[in-house]
Amino acid sequence: MTAQPLAIQSRLVFDAVFHQDLARWNRRRLAIGAPDDNWRAALADDHAMTLAEGEFVEAFRAAVAERAAGAPTDPDGFVAWFEALQESGPGQNDPLFAWLADTADMAQMRWFLTQEVAGEAGFDDLLCLTQVKFEGAARRELGANLWDELGQGKAAVMHGPMLGELARALDIAPRIETTLTPALALGNTMVALAVNRRYAYQSIGALGVIELTAPWRAAHVDAGLKRLGVGRARRYFTVHATLDVKHSESWNREILRPLVEARPEAARWIAEGALMRLTCGARCFEAYRDRLWRLAHA
Repeated sequence: MTAQPLAIQSRLVFDAVFHQDLARWNRRRLAIGAPDDNWRAALADDHAMTLAEGEFVEAFRAAVAERAAGAPTDPDGFVAWFEALQESGPGQNDPLFAWLADTADMAQMRWFLTQEVAGEAGFDDLLCLTQVKFEGAARRELGANLWDELGQGKAAVMHGPMLGELARALDIAPRIETTLTPALALGNTMVALAVNRRYAYQSIGALGVIELTAPWRAAHVDAGLKRLGVGRARRYFTVHATLDVKHSESWNREILRPLVEARPEAARWIAEGALMRLTCGARCFEAYRDRLWRLAHA
């Protein structure tokens, strides 16, 4: 793809109409279906959307390329670089989360969570898609992580059901039409990286950086929900405030290190995925603060 100015890249990456269309398409293509006489027309639509999705991902890759190129290609150096994203990555230590923990009322917390649920692409499903054809230690660790997410491992997380329990308890029903563009872009980015095998390493980076950076945010949201009187339903955040720390340690040791050792050029691709995911998060937090704090002071 021809290099483009950052302003053009930004429009491609965070265009509202595009991301609504892409979110609707992702919902259709990932849903369980059945044989249909209109499959040819559906494939034609899929072809057009797949091309558009590819242009989007390539524009996003171009936007993070310079920083990703600085990632070391030796295993120890890369893991150190990756772990440093916990402090230096886009969106880290955003003041939104201290405000959610200490100040937000229930209506504000519900609005925030509605946006978060809308942008949730399903960590367990993303793991399933990403782990295809990886081998060795990386495959074993991806499988162990997935087993936890499905509630079958020692941690018994049940990621999806716990998030659903929270959504039902707080009467959260996200709609594409009322979801902010950065939240849609986050979910669309995660799906694009996991579904398209040419971005398998980017997906590894994006999923790994979630494990790395989620605990701090989850702990603040959990504190806010506890302050507001939410009990068992908040356990999605309670569990992820601690479990993801363990997952991150093993992810970096058992997945990132051997992948970079086996294929040093993959360091840049993994770095791209991590930076894309963090950039999406940073844009979300900025948009959430703008909406919540502007309304709070209106």
